[in-house]
Amino acid sequence: MQALQVQSLAPDYAGCVIGDLPVPQPGADEALIRVRAAALNFPDLLMTRGEYQLKPALPFVPGMEAAGEVVSAPTGSGFAAGDRVVAGTRLGGFAEFAAVPLPNLRALPEGISFEPAAAFGSAYLTAWVALVELGKLTPGQWVLVHGGAGGVGLAAVDLAQALGARVIAASASPTKLAVVEREYAPAAAILAQGRFREKVAENTGGALADLVYDPVGGAVFDESTRCVAFGGKLLVVGFTSGRIPNISVNIPLIKGFSIVGVRAGEYSRRFPARGAAVRDETLRLLSEGRIRPRIDRVLPLSRWREGFAAMANREVVGKVVFVPGT
Repeated sequence: MQALQVQSLAPDYAGCVIGDLPVPQPGADEALIRVRAAALNFPDLLMTRGEYQLKPALPFVPGMEAAGEVVSAPTGSGFAAGDRVVAGTRLGGFAEFAAVPLPNLRALPEGISFEPAAAFGSAYLTAWVALVELGKLTPGQWVLVHGGAGGVGLAAVDLAQALGARVIAASASPTKLAVVEREYAPAAAILAQGRFREKVAENTGGALADLVYDPVGGAVFDESTRCVAFGGKLLVVGFTSGRIPNISVNIPLIKGFSIVGVRAGEYSRRFPARGAAVRDETLRLLSEGRIRPRIDRVLPLSRWREGFAAMANREVVGKVVFVPGT
């Protein structure tokens, strides 16, 4: 089968090779699926350099989420050959076939094509765990979303609005922010450059943000500590800026806000019942058309380098999706 394999850890994904690998043999609690679409996520890039918290043994096939058709499944699993499914693969998605643990499979409702199904899983899981499970989002609250044009950030913009929040989408790119404004119409959109607290205060009538969703870190995190309302939460999702920030703890003490770390995958593993419920709920929202994953581009897996470069160079609004076997 065609697969992208990480053979060594190196900058600029120099250790990645596309080639032919054996079809994986599923375990007793796994289904074998034919991958029809697989989405690229920022952690996939980090894993090729050994910079993500999950450090698989070499060599490995990256790819955290996919959609496709069941080839085989254990008797009594509820799945049968030919079933259309969405899969949380964690690893192995960038290949023509993947062995997927049964709890990570969901039936794909009719009317949803493979590309958006592959693109929604991890980003919307992260957004839900951050905003709802940990942030305790309620309708009408103000939510400031950084990286609002990226895969994880745009999912948070979309989901928060679907749940009745008032969203301020923030991005360092005016061009990408304009796309978010045009296609998702948040309550406000701001450039997250320099001192942006006054923009947040102006748009919220001085109330500031009840929740700040931050996958960026660095200087954005630093300024965001000035943007959280009293009693609010600053949700730490990641550090795409490349700098892990530090904070003097007197700041949240004086301002009365909480800093909450978000690891959606780990949350799901520690609380499997809640993780399953979140996957079911986000899939329901997708099937009802209440959330709309944005796909920036669909590429054959043979052009994986083009997709990786687009994400690394911050050219993507939403998600990149690969089609294996092409």
